Amino acid sequence: MNSMSFRTDFFAKLNFFNHKMMGCIAPKPKKTDPINAIKAAILIQRWYRRHQARMEIKRRYTWEIFTSLEYAGEQDQVELYNFFNALLTHIPSAAAEASGERRSSIPSPARLSEDSQYKEEYDKSGNRYGGPEITSPITGKDVDALIEAFRRKKSSHLHPKYVALILREAASRLRNLPNLHNASTAISKQITICGDLHGKLDDLLVIFYKNGLPSPENPYIFNGDFVDRGKKGLEVFLVLLACYLAFPHSVYLNRGNHEDSVMNARYGFIREVEAKYQNNSERILKLIDEVYRWLPLGSVIDDRVLVVHGGISDQTDLNIIKKLDRSKYISILRPPVESRASLEEDTKIEWQQVFDMMWSDPQHIDGCVPNVLRGAGTYFGPDVTSQFLKKHNLQLLVRSHECKVDGYEFNHNDLLVTIFSASNYYAIGSNRGAYMKLNFKLEPHFVQFISAASKTRELSIRQRVGIVETSALRGLGARLRAKRLDLELEFQKHDPHNTGIITISEWCEAMEKATHLGLSWRLLRPRLAPSSPKQAESEVNYLVTLQLLDTDTMVKAEEMETSVADSLYKNVSSLEAIFHIIDADHSVNQREHLLRMCRLMDLNNDGAVDLNEFLEAFRLAEQARNKKGPIGTVTDRRIGGEDIENLSPNISLKASSATAAAIADELQEMVFNDVENDIDPSDCETQNG
Repeated sequence: MNSMSFRTDFFAKLNFFNHKMMGCIAPKPKKTDPINAIKAAILIQRWYRRHQARMEIKRRYTWEIFTSLEYAGEQDQVELYNFFNALLTHIPSAAAEASGERRSSIPSPARLSEDSQYKEEYDKSGNRYGGPEITSPITGKDVDALIEAFRRKKSSHLHPKYVALILREAASRLRNLPNLHNASTAISKQITICGDLHGKLDDLLVIFYKNGLPSPENPYIFNGDFVDRGKKGLEVFLVLLACYLAFPHSVYLNRGNHEDSVMNARYGFIREVEAKYQNNSERILKLIDEVYRWLPLGSVIDDRVLVVHGGISDQTDLNIIKKLDRSKYISILRPPVESRASLEEDTKIEWQQVFDMMWSDPQHIDGCVPNVLRGAGTYFGPDVTSQFLKKHNLQLLVRSHECKVDGYEFNHNDLLVTIFSASNYYAIGSNRGAYMKLNFKLEPHFVQFISAASKTRELSIRQRVGIVETSALRGLGARLRAKRLDLELEFQKHDPHNTGIITISEWCEAMEKATHLGLSWRLLRPRLAPSSPKQAESEVNYLVTLQLLDTDTMVKAEEMETSVADSLYKNVSSLEAIFHIIDADHSVNQREHLLRMCRLMDLNNDGAVDLNEFLEAFRLAEQARNKKGPIGTVTDRRIGGEDIENLSPNISLKASSATAAAIADELQEMVFNDVENDIDPSDCETQNG
């Protein structure tokens, strides 16, 4: 043994001896007990499944809240406008008799084509227009310039004269199209179908980024609902119209139920235009109405696939739809005549055809029934779809109109598909958007995406679910505040002795009777009225629910939701009663009083009272009412009112108030700060379906 190996062996033994003496020698690994390992795996699996189940329950009831609120709002709007239809058949004719003439609130195409001077618009810093210049005819370069300008946060809005140019040219060209487009894959060998965009420019740009701009080799069908709810509805609408003008045989635009000024008044598009073009909004909105009335009602691909926004009914007949005059339907919610009494049977049938195509939804069971959730259109079953496709020699029905978690969904034995292209529709992380590609064999392929993915990439699953849930609960709180008095009355029915405590079944019943939302109230109880440690699980302190509605968080949520139509709808019962009184009594005094009312509402002195003037009159009345405050028994609130002293001592008002405040703070903390930045189409997550 040489000296080198000896030293190495000596120091190795010495090191081993030192570690052994100091107790540092690594113990031999114990043998794993297979039984304990299996138990641990089962325990982890159970925990994970419970966690997943809780997340799924949250997701489901959150989705239920969003959809119920959306449909309830649309139902309110339809019922409100049905009331207007009845009322305005009397008021405009009475006002016209006083002035001797009746003028339409919609200008004629000739008046729309006038190239008059538009007032200058300034940005928030007071700077004059510095954006792109658009010339006629509109080309692909103009589309590129629009997209580049619109996607930048600091870019000024398009000059109103260029907005008018796009709208006028689009209306002029659209009026030459048939009611149903005829699209073909003969040249392109494929076609892309996009669903609702609802003012989400980032989703439109993601689609163009992933799928390319329109061209003869890359045609698109955009299936309605371009505007409302989102912040950039006008930009989306202008980009789509510019694409249609630049690539006329490569872009097909179908009308949706939100291409309607009545819906725009409720869901934000009119407010958006007025905010962006304060000096020219009225003229721009009239041009937009003119485009709406000429948008085709659907598209047919290779004579085999029908694409419409809402759906069909058992009465839908494409032969009738192809022949009707779509320009009559300035608003789809209203028949194209002043008086329903004079509505001819043929016109009724035509109007119902258009109405059903814009508003209907599929159902899982056979048959066709009125759509009670939306208050318009129908629910149509698999048998209706099958019979319709067979009658018209079609193989697939494509529609939009409903938000889907994955961006698309097949129904009716795969004969019907819903496509929805607005991601993050209800809240950040609530859903994917999608677009559908059909090849020359008309086989579908789906691409799912989420825009602005960087906003959610750093969030945990728990945080994402929490943000969506919080957004849903704030929206529900806004709706509940509007029904607060009804809630108090329902709670009082179950609590005649003013104890502040009712059973959970009674709480659920009261919540449903006051709101008619059809929600799973038992699942929502922990979020709206959690039990205290000393309280039985079957009991609910409903004071927590009422006090939660009075917190700043819920007040702000209601303010964000409230519109002129919302304020007016609160008075529908009173208005209907007043109208029936006026309609029943034809005395001279009543008639003179009615004429005086009309003259007061006729703000522009044109001898006619249109819907906007009618709404404005009630907006002013609502402001005056709010300044005076509630009167009579309404002031005797259970929370903070006189009868609060009658509550039983076992209920701590301070404790319930603290609980409500804690819930409100939690909801407020989970607000996602949606800061507006430049839109980056590459900031997305995509997945092939």
